[in-house]
Amino acid sequence: MICDLHCHTKLSDGSLGIEDVISQAKRMNIDFLSITDHDTMASFSRADVLGERHGVKILHGVELSAWDKARNSKVHILCYAPKKPDRLEVLCLKSCEIRKACSKEMIEKVMEKYPITLESILKHTTSSKSIFKQHIMRALIDYGYALEFYGKLDGELFNPKTGSCYVEREYPDVNAVLDLIHSARGVAVMAHPAQYNNIELLEELAKQGKIDGVEVNHYSANNDYRSELHSIAEKYELIETGGSDFHGLYNAVPTHLGSESTTKENLDRIIKLANKSSD
Repeated sequence: MICDLHCHTKLSDGSLGIEDVISQAKRMNIDFLSITDHDTMASFSRADVLGERHGVKILHGVELSAWDKARNSKVHILCYAPKKPDRLEVLCLKSCEIRKACSKEMIEKVMEKYPITLESILKHTTSSKSIFKQHIMRALIDYGYALEFYGKLDGELFNPKTGSCYVEREYPDVNAVLDLIHSARGVAVMAHPAQYNNIELLEELAKQGKIDGVEVNHYSANNDYRSELHSIAEKYELIETGGSDFHGLYNAVPTHLGSESTTKENLDRIIKLANKSSD
């Protein structure tokens, strides 16, 4: 059984629509798929219909932006199978507004350096619930200032530490986000700890019993890092997940649907925990 529990569509920072993603999942013989767009659950009803049409089982998911205040660091939390998703709506709207404010400031900085228009960026965001740096880079590529999304120009403009146009603000506190996920009767999994160096936070949350699982199988983690995550998961009995983190044209590295996956045993644990939460 192939279970890809992490991918994105045009609703956030992916380049393909929901139907394209689900039909590709069918071609890849994926049995279970979770569309986990950033801070939006807009895929849920459409994904159910298309999943049934194409013969792909859908697990509702959303990737929520959060902040580790102790370490002043970003962290992403995957929420699966929330039985009361309406309880997450305000959180999603708040995070989208934070991202839009950052993006608008970045756009202003970029337009001071390059003679592109706001419209040339916004035309790539028509389906998205927010504005992402990939949309800005796409406009720069359209007008010939770069040939790739993650090359030299991206580093100069958007490197989190040195980028001349990079803007970051705090997202909602991770503890509050986890509380809301559990209030929504969802399952909380830390996404790609290697990407934001969240391993200390993971142990801290696991000790406190605040997190249900961790994404072990992700392209950002090498074998040693995966072994460390697996050890932490075993120690605290966390669910271990995996997914391609597919973004289509906006992939940070070559990755296709099904390139990373979750075992059936761990998928069953997610479903069991979600059903238990709704009792």
